[in-house]
Amino acid sequence: MTQYFAKDPESIGLSVSAMVWRAGKFLLMRRSDNGHWGLPGGFVEPGESVSEAARREVFEETGWSVELGALIGVYSDPATQVVDYQSDRGRVQVVNLCFRAEALMQGEPTTPEETLEMGFFAADSLPSPFVPIHSVRIEDGLMGRVEAVVR
Repeated sequence: MTQYFAKDPESIGLSVSAMVWRAGKFLLMRRSDNGHWGLPGGFVEPGESVSEAARREVFEETGWSVELGALIGVYSDPATQVVDYQSDRGRVQVVNLCFRAEALMQGEPTTPEETLEMGFFAADSLPSPFVPIHSVRIEDGLMGRVEAVVR
């Protein structure tokens, strides 16, 4: 089971996530690796841009095609960004770029085994349990800043 706030990273990984909006609510998914709710996203693959990765990850996990917007923030603080995947991936200091996005059209997810359920939620009615490292991304996204936050 994935453990958050781990210590002593063994590697560093570049990841993306997206706060996908539709009709005043944003998209969350419940992860199959630990049952927690959070933003769709994942690791950037070799030869891929961060924008391509963000669109791909949202589609793979939820089936939603999105239009990417502004960067919400860059998250790299080892006090909060080391994740123990308890697999061959080990303890990774995850550097995450979180984007705003607009939902365009829903199709079929291509990695449905990663997602137990999904839905659009209002900011005042988030489901639980929640991925703890995603909370600050959502708080930053709700602030509506023009400039990205770096944490």
